[in-house]
Amino acid sequence: MALKIIWTLEAADDLESIATYIARDSHFYAKSFVREIINASLSLKEFPNRGRIVPEFSNSAVHELFIKAYRLIYRIEESRIVILGIIHGKRNLKTLPEKDEWKN
Repeated sequence: MALKIIWTLEAADDLESIATYIARDSHFYAKSFVREIINASLSLKEFPNRGRIVPEFSNSAVHELFIKAYRLIYRIEESRIVILGIIHGKRNLKTLPEKDEWKN
């Protein structure tokens, strides 16, 4: 059974910020990258365990997919996948206080 995909407001804001940043150089690549992220998130409907468990946290329900230089962070729940955020791979998740709820 396919799971429902839910985006948090924070994750949607992350995606919009990334698109805005890329669009400063190329609207084409910004649209293309947004499409790639959305397609990756939709693939989780059928394959929720596709991503690895986020190593910074001790929560086996929180996984990540790598999309170019970014980490798509998501939580697997019983009937849905919750997209929590999209973080640049060079950012240290442990230093982001607003992401503390992802740990548990």
